[in-house]
Amino acid sequence: MLDLLFRNVRAYDKGGIFEGDIGVKDGKIGKIGGDIQEQADKVVDLSGKIVVPGLIDGHTHMEFPFMSTVTADDFYYGTRASVAGGVTTIVDFISPPPKSDLVSAYKSWREKADKKVVSDYGLHSIIREASSENLEQISYLIKNEGVVSFKLFMAYKGELMMDDSSIYRTIKTITENGGVAGIHAENGELIDQLIRDFLREGKTEPIYHAYSRPEILEVEATNRVSSIASMIGNDVKMYIVHTSTGEAVDTITNFRKKGFHFFNETTPHYLTLSLEALKRPDAEKYVMSPPLRTDDQRVKLWERLSSGDIFTVGSDHCVYSEEQKKRFKEEVPPFNEIPNGVPGTETILPILFYFGVKRGLISMERMVEVTSYNPARLYGLYPKKGHLLPGADADIAIIDPGRKVKISTDVLHSNIDYTIYDGIEVEGWNVMTIRRGEIVYEEGQVLGKAGSGQYVKGKTPIIT
Repeated sequence: MLDLLFRNVRAYDKGGIFEGDIGVKDGKIGKIGGDIQEQADKVVDLSGKIVVPGLIDGHTHMEFPFMSTVTADDFYYGTRASVAGGVTTIVDFISPPPKSDLVSAYKSWREKADKKVVSDYGLHSIIREASSENLEQISYLIKNEGVVSFKLFMAYKGELMMDDSSIYRTIKTITENGGVAGIHAENGELIDQLIRDFLREGKTEPIYHAYSRPEILEVEATNRVSSIASMIGNDVKMYIVHTSTGEAVDTITNFRKKGFHFFNETTPHYLTLSLEALKRPDAEKYVMSPPLRTDDQRVKLWERLSSGDIFTVGSDHCVYSEEQKKRFKEEVPPFNEIPNGVPGTETILPILFYFGVKRGLISMERMVEVTSYNPARLYGLYPKKGHLLPGADADIAIIDPGRKVKISTDVLHSNIDYTIYDGIEVEGWNVMTIRRGEIVYEEGQVLGKAGSGQYVKGKTPIIT
């Protein structure tokens, strides 16, 4: 007896399309076939729908302490939004307080998340400093706790930024222990100088956030960290998070052609929004780092996503309320004081499906590859996650390809009262999410309970 039986399935996986039935048993995909005859507790007819593996959002910041505040989405509200968008697993960033150790921070994140998560989740760890204690604990986190990915910052001087020597030593240690390094690639020294220059000139509007972080400083940092990592050898596994320029992607592609395992992530907001948003009356809502770029860069990113040069798409879901964005004042604060971050975990699927697949810029298979299959491999979750084959977790998103939705807070589930996609109409919407065989979202209603998600230990990243 099956627990769930999906009939008349049209499913896309990394390898192509499947049409038939999918049976679910004990939280796993049990059977795939043309006409499964076995009885099931619940049968769902998916005629007219599209089935994809549950998305893996490898870039979220729930309950994230940053810029003297904490993100508005905790692990409950954030993962409610995730499953509503077809995301069945997030990989969140542990943020150790200054001078604290990595293992203590890991335990703190588990304590916060375990009782609240609706989606399944894994963890990366931010490393602020290359102390001997931190470097020693990398091995423990990889081998004992399944934290296989570590994020290093080249920006936010005095808070998160590492110098080049520390980056070299840390990547070397991560590599020796079989992990993968994620890099926030911007030139923090020059950004700080540009910020000081603009403030001295009285240029404080949100648009100067973008002007203080020009494209070339992302490209330079990407090339610099790639050069540093290449000195360690071909065993290094590294990816650049939230890439916003085509030239930064090209830099990584060129290193990969030389045999290095270097990759790029981008986000839906860089694919759909532009610098013009930072000139709006509510521009503070659109402040994130790296900043939004030109329409020319949007085109370049779509081209590189289509070609396979961009490896993953994550949301960089880092949510602040309007009050937090304004620092609880009437007037918008200077650009350098606006908390950096925007929502996005719930809208990965409709943005990529409508603006990418529907418009012929990427295939369905490519969408699945960058949102499920590749993240599963990069973060050590494969083969448990990331595909629709027997034995894998029954993590499934079901799309109504003809459903037209005008994006607004009325249809979203995050703990804030705005969205950066407000008023944008898409065609194609997630209507059901199954996480480990349980229907956790259906037609606008989140059914999954707080704490029903599970922590998933990462294993050795499988990337070539």
